[in-house]
Amino acid sequence: MTDTHTAFATSAAPADVVRRRYLASAAADLDALRATLAPDVEWTEMAGFPLGGTYRTPEGVTANVMQKLGADWDGWAAHDDPYVVDGENVVVLARYTAVHKSTGKHLNARVAHHFTVRGGLIVRFEQFVDTALVRDAATPDN
Repeated sequence: MTDTHTAFATSAAPADVVRRRYLASAAADLDALRATLAPDVEWTEMAGFPLGGTYRTPEGVTANVMQKLGADWDGWAAHDDPYVVDGENVVVLARYTAVHKSTGKHLNARVAHHFTVRGGLIVRFEQFVDTALVRDAATPDN
């Protein structure tokens, strides 16, 4: 009998790698999250997003994206919904939820994430989100 938990934890299947990344993020386990990323990962947050830009290396992604989101938002979460898999490409339709620490405003925005997975590691990520919703939640009322 195969231990399905062990098989999932070591699977190089693109959807499994991406799912481990979401689980690590939800658990705030930056070591486990970095373990899903290739050394030369290219991680792009959408222009207009507070952290918009492209980051490289697992350490660069966690320091410049995950840790900064945690510093500015309470309960930041990316709830992954359906996965669409085509070879090494995985598109995840998700939802961001959080409360901005300085404004107290809630965020609830649909997003799409495109991952490219090779050799059991995420080599590329691109985010698509309604950046106006994120900006509005981070902007104090007049």
